[in-house]
Amino acid sequence: MQRRALISVSDKRGVVELAQALNALGFEVISTGGTARSIAEAGVPVLPIDAVTGFPEMMDGRVKTLHPMVHGGLLARRDNAEHVAAMEEHGIGAIDVVAVNLYPFRQTVAKPDVTWDEAVENIDIGGPSMVRSAAKNHAFVSVVVDPDDYPALIEGLKNGTNDEAVRRKLAQKAYAHTAAYDAAIASWLGAQLNVTEGDLTVALTKPDKLRYGENPHQAAWRYNDDSKVLVDAAPFKIHQGKELSYNNLVDADAAWQLLADLPLDLPGSVIIKHTNPCGVGVVPTSVAGSILRALEADPVSAFGGILAVNRPFDVAAARAVGDRFLEVILAPSFDEDALEILAAKTNLRVVTMGAPRLDNVKLVVKSSAFGILMQTPDLGGLDVRAGQVVTKKQPTEAQWAALDIAWRVSKHVKSNAIVTADEQGTVGVGAGQMSRVDSAIIATGKVRKHLKPIAAGSDAFFPFADGLEQLAKAGIQAVAQPGGSKKDQEVIDAADKAGMAMVFTGFRHFRH
Repeated sequence: MQRRALISVSDKRGVVELAQALNALGFEVISTGGTARSIAEAGVPVLPIDAVTGFPEMMDGRVKTLHPMVHGGLLARRDNAEHVAAMEEHGIGAIDVVAVNLYPFRQTVAKPDVTWDEAVENIDIGGPSMVRSAAKNHAFVSVVVDPDDYPALIEGLKNGTNDEAVRRKLAQKAYAHTAAYDAAIASWLGAQLNVTEGDLTVALTKPDKLRYGENPHQAAWRYNDDSKVLVDAAPFKIHQGKELSYNNLVDADAAWQLLADLPLDLPGSVIIKHTNPCGVGVVPTSVAGSILRALEADPVSAFGGILAVNRPFDVAAARAVGDRFLEVILAPSFDEDALEILAAKTNLRVVTMGAPRLDNVKLVVKSSAFGILMQTPDLGGLDVRAGQVVTKKQPTEAQWAALDIAWRVSKHVKSNAIVTADEQGTVGVGAGQMSRVDSAIIATGKVRKHLKPIAAGSDAFFPFADGLEQLAKAGIQAVAQPGGSKKDQEVIDAADKAGMAMVFTGFRHFRH
């Protein structure tokens, strides 16, 4: 029986070489449109699809392969007498190999000026149908959707190792390919129509195997969200050092999200340790100055941390780091001279990650024993000056500047969170305590003698006055908190008694 292969691809990498190899193995090659032209121009005999179906390609190519002569050849079981009889009765030839990839929908909708009609015309119908038919009948049909798999396919056909176990793996990959494609279409349509609830279709692709997870006995991967339902991942480049680990990536994400919440008109630096900030610097003069200020807040905790800055990393910044041990440095870009200095630290990962932004995380997802938990990102309530001053005393301009830093940083500290600050950065961070007063004790207890905190931010309201009284005892002059407690008046009275200014922001920033 004549073996036949059907080739119809948008991504034409390796397609001529595939057709040549199949032809040499005795396959009759069937093809469509531009793919058929490319194969014919290379001198490979090719049978146009309309010669198989008896119908011309029509309706701008929308209808060409949706035909029993195609799908009968893909779906017929060769070991089923009724299927074989139907093929003989209707003149349907079996198709043994299918190489198909789909219209470039994702590339099309990525264009900033794409129209609705252009996007819809790039939704492939015939391609996914052929892939799914071939994959269903993998007992007899080999289906390849990835040009990188062509060499292995040809080698297997040559030496007879292209058995059903191999075809099953190809079928699984084919269904993953069409599922990701459908997910991209569904998510784009949902975004255009502002669909925010209902079933979600997410395509997680191209997994990178990480060395291990949070601990060495855990396996871990990093996936791309091709559907962009959950995240439009920021591109990054590692200039030196080992691959990024699971914990590195988690901490790097925490650093980048905090940077995006800092005032972007000023040089800012963030040092993250175990997802919590241990030092933040916002200094008008330079990136190097902001790094030194961030390190100054808690140099002990900064050991082995992740440093991220929101400006190009220059020589002065590299010298500011000095011989301190850091796991990762992140920046929008690095000067060549700075890279030369950092190269002496062979274990340091140096990563370019573009400018910090707030819009790339679409949904925050957590798996749990109760199912998948999902929420929108915490993007509101950063402007502390938009809050209400509830005390008799108003913040001074210096206190407003410190409040701005303390409040912004508190959003990124594990709750219960208390952050103390001056006008140029954090001074103390109390993170993840079961009581807010304990967080206040830690935040004020870590104050270094030469730093004078003047303001504090609390991610949630003070349930009692004791936490605020702890801040007052440490010399804090102004506090930003959401408000909303039954004891608000008691807390306000305590602030007035201590001569403190207090702002109710109206926004809570729990971080679990």
